[in-house]
Amino acid sequence: MTQYAANTLENQWMPFTANREFKADPRLLVRGQGMYYWNHKGEKIIDASSGLFCVSAGHGRPEIAEAVGKQLLELDYGPPFQMGHPASFEVARRVAALTPDDLNHIFFGNSGSEAVDTALKIAMAYYRARGEGQRQRFVSRERAYHGVNIGGTSMSGLMKNRETFGAVMPGVSHMRHTWLPENRFAKGQPERGAELAEDLQRFVDLFGGHTIAACMVEPIAGSTGILVPPKGYLERLREICDHHGILLIFDEVICGFGRTGKAFAAQSFGVTPDMMTMAKAITNAAQPMGAVAVREGIYETVIDAAPEGAIELFHGYTYSGHPAACAAALATLDIYEKEGLFERAAELSPYFLDAVFALQDVDAISDIRGYGMLAGIDVAPGPIPGVRGQDVMKRLFEAGVYIKFTGDCGLVAPPLVSEKSDIDEICTVIREVLGAV
Repeated sequence: MTQYAANTLENQWMPFTANREFKADPRLLVRGQGMYYWNHKGEKIIDASSGLFCVSAGHGRPEIAEAVGKQLLELDYGPPFQMGHPASFEVARRVAALTPDDLNHIFFGNSGSEAVDTALKIAMAYYRARGEGQRQRFVSRERAYHGVNIGGTSMSGLMKNRETFGAVMPGVSHMRHTWLPENRFAKGQPERGAELAEDLQRFVDLFGGHTIAACMVEPIAGSTGILVPPKGYLERLREICDHHGILLIFDEVICGFGRTGKAFAAQSFGVTPDMMTMAKAITNAAQPMGAVAVREGIYETVIDAAPEGAIELFHGYTYSGHPAACAAALATLDIYEKEGLFERAAELSPYFLDAVFALQDVDAISDIRGYGMLAGIDVAPGPIPGVRGQDVMKRLFEAGVYIKFTGDCGLVAPPLVSEKSDIDEICTVIREVLGAV
């Protein structure tokens, strides 16, 4: 096994990482297969967070690697502006077949962050095409995470992600988040909290509904700690948006592609948005890809407003619908279908949630939330928020379990190919590590 010295790591500025601490004691992943990673010391670590919620079909899938390699030898790149290649149209068709109702038009980017900014720009283009250019305001939510580009940073509601970057988009208002202390240890959708959706109505009353372009929410707020929507909450947001002509955008970057037991959380909760962002599991993380699914009426309005032969939307990326990413997406979608992974997630979810919620007797745990194959475990914070969570993350890794932490919350989201024995292994180690904290 190759050994790595810490001083060879100095040149990279790592994202969302305590760089000095990491480089003094690195955690290097050198191989992945199935449910597991191997580190540079040859130690085996079970992946309890699907990477970053993206490796839903497990690591090292040869079907995806072979498809990408074949595509690169056939067509490695083609410009997506005024040109196309067959695979991107096929991915769009396959994704549109999974999305609810008439969200049938797919715009490609390369990440969830790009998908979010794309959705915001489509909303502005839509209202300009309708002659409602005054709709420049957006509504999001506290404790939201919508990526790290300027639009997504503006929409996000995590203080540490925003405090350094003052010059973000103007005109963004944030509703309260949906975590309530009385809902601690609620499995599935909490009974209380639907009234928090009235925050959107308050912004309508304050600014005028005719000034608001869109309301963007994660159906389940993922990176902030798996905040499951209270019963009736998403339905009420939909009602308010419909009444005032506001677009409802679901950020399904984490929730999408089977994580909730259906293709998208919109279907699990029975609420259809006007646009959906997606990324991560669309390619099983084997290649970067993000996308926005858009309702027929929005697409047609923007397209029909432009003169014949003119570019309708001045937006896109050099790597939109990259051939290798499309090959990975098609192979991934084949795996989801052939192995019935969305249905498997629905079947495994009760066992997974029961196992995670059985940890509530551990003294260090202050709350657990979960839905589908997603769970958030809050560790009671120390004097400085986030420090204890960082310590627990490292302890778990040393004990053979990788869990992504945001602050003092561990985000458990194992691959959809998990067996019950994998769930048992993960929860056993969590209990042992947190019991010793």
